[in-house]
Amino acid sequence: MRIDLSGEVAVVTGVGGRLGGIWATALLDAGAAVVGLDLGDETPVAVKEHDGAGRYVGLRGDVTDRDSLEAALAETVRRCGTPTILVNNAGIDKPPSAVGGSWLFADVPEQLSGAVLDVNALGVLRVCQVFGTAMAAAGRGSVVNIGSLYGGVAPDPRYYDHIDLDPPFLKPPAYGMSKAAVAALTRYLAAMWGPAGVRVNTLSPGGVLGDQDPAFRAKFTARVPLQRMATEADLTGPLLFLASGMSRYVTGGELLVDGGYVAW
Repeated sequence: MRIDLSGEVAVVTGVGGRLGGIWATALLDAGAAVVGLDLGDETPVAVKEHDGAGRYVGLRGDVTDRDSLEAALAETVRRCGTPTILVNNAGIDKPPSAVGGSWLFADVPEQLSGAVLDVNALGVLRVCQVFGTAMAAAGRGSVVNIGSLYGGVAPDPRYYDHIDLDPPFLKPPAYGMSKAAVAALTRYLAAMWGPAGVRVNTLSPGGVLGDQDPAFRAKFTARVPLQRMATEADLTGPLLFLASGMSRYVTGGELLVDGGYVAW
């Protein structure tokens, strides 16, 4: 059954990022008007290809700047109406690569950790304070916070031991911390906003297929029961489920889209 989001106003933060375009195009294809927030207001190429009906608006929105978010909300309401769907996607990640160097755990720069937490955790909190509060005041809506597999499990260092770095590649510890915080915030807001008619859930992808090197990809997929990484098509259905009335009695939960990674 096709999910119809005609008449809904969706906001996607970090729309220019790796997953932002996936969420925005899925919402556009389902009929929603979509406002994409990012540090610039340029429309991603993938979104342009899906916006035949002219339902996309790109706005500048910095999740580390409350004033920027307040201005983006005012412009969203002026141009599209009060948001009914919010996808908190903006985030900082460090993919496994020999580019950019690495550190021993004891030497991870506090500046790096602080930046990750400010965007990935506090950024979600700020956006919810601004956009989510407007949704609660209107009495309806669905908030989808984008989490991660690594919010619940630790990254396996053996996935990276083929990368030629000294010290070895280290996934920033603040990344998993930030995504665990997102899941905790989801539960907090679900309890607070349930009476106001706003549902809040976390969507946590596992490994998403991208430009990872073949060795990493082979190691990771060997750990996944479905024996592959997630594709764009694997993510859109879960998002639309949580964003739509199909999940009208689902709130405060975390939907793992990990191919069964945590099943063993």
